[in-house]
Amino acid sequence: MGDYTNMSSYYDLIMTSGYYDYQKIVENITRNSSFGSVLEIGCGTGLILEELGQRQPGAEIMGVDLTEAMLSIASERLQQFPNISLSLQNVTNFELKKRYDLAFSYGGVWYFVVDGDNEPFLVSHLYQEEDNNHGLARVARHVNSGGRLLLGIQGPHHDYEKPVSNGMVYSQKIEPAEHGFIKHYYLADEAQVVMSQTINYRTYRWKDALALLSEHGFEYDAQAEKSSHFIAFRKV
Repeated sequence: MGDYTNMSSYYDLIMTSGYYDYQKIVENITRNSSFGSVLEIGCGTGLILEELGQRQPGAEIMGVDLTEAMLSIASERLQQFPNISLSLQNVTNFELKKRYDLAFSYGGVWYFVVDGDNEPFLVSHLYQEEDNNHGLARVARHVNSGGRLLLGIQGPHHDYEKPVSNGMVYSQKIEPAEHGFIKHYYLADEAQVVMSQTINYRTYRWKDALALLSEHGFEYDAQAEKSSHFIAFRKV
């Protein structure tokens, strides 16, 4: 999985300048799910967990991430929530002490891209096929039977640039790769590039994504209430 150390100092700035709507993300998690325990896969700096903790003070909440610098920020942000724990681990081999009613990833490790009437396709931060199998196997080990896995929905990726809240300019460039695409992230302060990050993403067609998830015990929940932010799977 991509390490976001280069981006960590600027991550909150970029993400809270209109990149994601965290209130709506959490509304979609809590509206369509009943849970006493929840696991976020790829929790970053804890922006989703903060909102979730405010709305679900009685739930046992865990966030896992690979990037130490991100978790350091998350730890500071979430110290007021005694029900939220964090763990520095790689999703391909992580091990926790319990199973959860719900696991979710919103732009963290896996998510779906929806582009008009075309079938959704799965995007993974894990470029190697073997890593995706290891990662999903680990997630399956940590979700209760009958529990749910929610994978986020995003729009299509494209090149663009836009100013963020402090006047710097965020930009991204996309290039194709054999099994997916490469995304380059930049943040510039006038002529100076203050942050750059490159991540290789693997993609799966809808039918291949369903087969991959099914192989690890997650079946598409076609009966779930339609969500603008997640596609739901149930652990068999």
